[in-house]
Amino acid sequence: MLTASPPSPSFSPRRTAAGASAVGSRTGGKVVPAKPVKVKAVVTVKETTGGFLGIGLDDISDFIGRSLRLHLVSAQLHPETGLEKPVIQTRTKKLSEKNGEVKYATELEVPGDFGEVGAVIVENEHYNELFLISIVLDGFENGPVNVVCDSWVHPRSKDSKNRVFFTTKSYLPSETPDGLTRYRAEELSLLRGNGEGERQQGNRIYDYDVYNDLGNPDSNPDLARPVLGGKEHPYPRRVRAGRPRTESGTAYADPLSETGSSNFYVPRDEEFSQVKQSAFSASTTSAVLRAVVPAAETIFIDRNLGFPHLTAVDSMYDQGINLPPRTADSPWTDIVPRLVRTVVDSADDILQFVVPDSMKRDRFFWLKDEQFGRQTLAGVNPCSIELVKEWPLMSKLDPEIYGPPESAITTNIVEQQIRGFMTLDEAMKQKKLFMLDYHDLLLPFVGLVRQLEGTTLYGSRALFFLTPVGTLKPVAIELVRPPSKEDGKPQWKQVFTPANCSATEEWLWKLAKAHVLAHDSGYHELVSHFLRTHACLEPYIIATNRQLSAMHPIHRLLHPHFRYTMEINSLARQALINADGIIELAFSPLKYSMQLGSAVYDQRWRFDYEALPKDLIRRGMAVEDPSAPHGLKLTIEDYPYASDGLILWDGLHQWVADYVSHYYPDPSLITSDAELQSWWTEIRTVGHGDKKDEPWWPSLATPSDLIEIVTTIAWTASAQHAAVNFGQYAYGGYFPNRPSIARTNMPTEDPTDEAWKQFIDTPEKALLEMFPSQFQAVVVMAILDVLSNHSVDEEYIGQVMEPAWGDDAVIRAAFERFNGRMKALEVVIDGRNANEKLRNRNGAGVLPYELLKPFSEPGVTGKGVPYSTSI
Repeated sequence: MLTASPPSPSFSPRRTAAGASAVGSRTGGKVVPAKPVKVKAVVTVKETTGGFLGIGLDDISDFIGRSLRLHLVSAQLHPETGLEKPVIQTRTKKLSEKNGEVKYATELEVPGDFGEVGAVIVENEHYNELFLISIVLDGFENGPVNVVCDSWVHPRSKDSKNRVFFTTKSYLPSETPDGLTRYRAEELSLLRGNGEGERQQGNRIYDYDVYNDLGNPDSNPDLARPVLGGKEHPYPRRVRAGRPRTESGTAYADPLSETGSSNFYVPRDEEFSQVKQSAFSASTTSAVLRAVVPAAETIFIDRNLGFPHLTAVDSMYDQGINLPPRTADSPWTDIVPRLVRTVVDSADDILQFVVPDSMKRDRFFWLKDEQFGRQTLAGVNPCSIELVKEWPLMSKLDPEIYGPPESAITTNIVEQQIRGFMTLDEAMKQKKLFMLDYHDLLLPFVGLVRQLEGTTLYGSRALFFLTPVGTLKPVAIELVRPPSKEDGKPQWKQVFTPANCSATEEWLWKLAKAHVLAHDSGYHELVSHFLRTHACLEPYIIATNRQLSAMHPIHRLLHPHFRYTMEINSLARQALINADGIIELAFSPLKYSMQLGSAVYDQRWRFDYEALPKDLIRRGMAVEDPSAPHGLKLTIEDYPYASDGLILWDGLHQWVADYVSHYYPDPSLITSDAELQSWWTEIRTVGHGDKKDEPWWPSLATPSDLIEIVTTIAWTASAQHAAVNFGQYAYGGYFPNRPSIARTNMPTEDPTDEAWKQFIDTPEKALLEMFPSQFQAVVVMAILDVLSNHSVDEEYIGQVMEPAWGDDAVIRAAFERFNGRMKALEVVIDGRNANEKLRNRNGAGVLPYELLKPFSEPGVTGKGVPYSTSI
């Protein structure tokens, strides 16, 4: 069972020393005494669905003794020759199969002169790949040696490259034991690949590409979409798949577009676990996303059919929607099982939406202006509201193209709404006016969107006033249509205000709100959610795997923050943000949605502003104040997203600071860390290459620089994503509260006598025609239910300690303090939600703000902050 030999060909040394003197030195790890040590090696493998690998051939392989070969690698070179020591080779036998895990074990003798074990090379002799969880080498004087794998290992017969796994001891590049230096470099080289060829399922290569797979012009010219990434449409990079270019070429699409094949490559270790997959459907999350639209088409023949009356909307929750007779491939029970019930008397299936928590508390919440204001601070998109810093409001767009830049919201209009409080000048001086401003962003898309069927668009502004009790009172909404060369129409703009004893004005205000909410919904999904917490993260993940060794401490710090993100991004490109996908079917601005995201990335995205404190300062929602908690004074004291978020930010920042300070006690270690500097350079110049020349990129020269950079990345992946994702069903599950699209123009825009009369006679009909169609509403609500769900294998921030952290006493103590701060945050949030003075999170019918409570149980809970953007 025990031999001394060179490692497998993919990691074979150039020269090895056959002998060595006794070693008793320490390199920061275990000390191997001079006499031989009897060691027991236990390998833990995850059992897959249907038993071990689900295939009998591997059971036969185990029976005949062909299972897993281990090659122990010494961290030290031969002290006399300076060459690598021969590896210790052994073969394991199957020990047990229990609780979803298969264990293999062997006993071996490690020579006293072997030195510290720094890595284990694994050779899989099975017929199929397996998921290797860990290797424990027990018997050393200073305790077990732990090797955390959490990785798929291909069989030797299919991949000659055996896998190397390092122990949980972390090393900066300059501190790498000499015996591991070559293994460290070769493993990174394998992960980078050569940038050529098409990636295949099971590959572990990380490389960059543009978003050139959103369209499918080969199947339909109308499905051609521009490539995102580059000078014309800046965007972050995604992982490269290397598929063939589309055959349509320049006829319909960008020649860089890839074919719309089913090969949406994700590096093997980035894919969902089987537990994660089963939490969404009987097969995979991909099936869920792909099945929603076809499933909805089995219910609605006409995609454009609206709701006949508001009671028909409510009936989706009270009575449900009759589903077609169940067949073998009926999708609804797999897609959203909690929304499907069976009528006992008839055995018919009913699609019955769960009443969202916000509606449970107040059935008419969606109609109220106070909810309109409150949700800008404590809803699912709390990061768009900003302080009005200049008056009058002016567009920065070219007036030759978009018309006069002056806003139609005048001083007189505002003062009529805040009469009894103060004048406009006083409101500006006291920082009482706030705004949702989608005017300049949306106006360039208005002409394009209006050429599409079943939708419309305006540039919009919504103005709010901060009342003495800390709530936001809606003041005015401005909707703008730019001049049109096609039909010669001039610029149109109109201001709508909450009604004062006027039924017509009240209904116009409801319609204007629906438009703004549709704009906010689209911006939230495309920018606040996908761009900022999905697309912008992927370059960090790629660079971390390409440039930071698995034994690098920063790799190990960031690793849990990247779990499942690349897989969910891949699925989004297949079914959510692709041409004719869910976003294009149901969210404004339909087929131009991803171009809108590109425009925001180009005009507004900055890495430094992704840090919560700087984002709040940028939007005028806070000012620096050394005497205030967190060093910031909030402009609106009762701003739940910000007030809870700053506590979480500070806790995360302190954890990162403790961690970084342990490994980088001297600033010179930052500048001399070649892997770290290459990592940050690649993020800036390749992963976010369209922004590489921007002056705002932080430098990386001190531990403080690194702490800020890593905290920003970790915050984005965890808390920022949680804040904009897990409340989607609570607020969007009753779609009138957040319509995903507005389908008709305002009745006051170029009205005919007949159209105006119809509005006056049946204003509810006008609102329902403006709302999403029945098809759109069902698709969106079903998807929001899926996206708001916590999987049973979710890992929450500050709750789960990585094994490498636990094996270092200093880091373990720092993490335990972090865990304590997260537990304390839960108590603080509960206390705030019980405080009657905080009216944006407490009151009759008001949904408490829990989106930044760190921990949660599985399901749609409206709370819980996972480490990563995992859905």
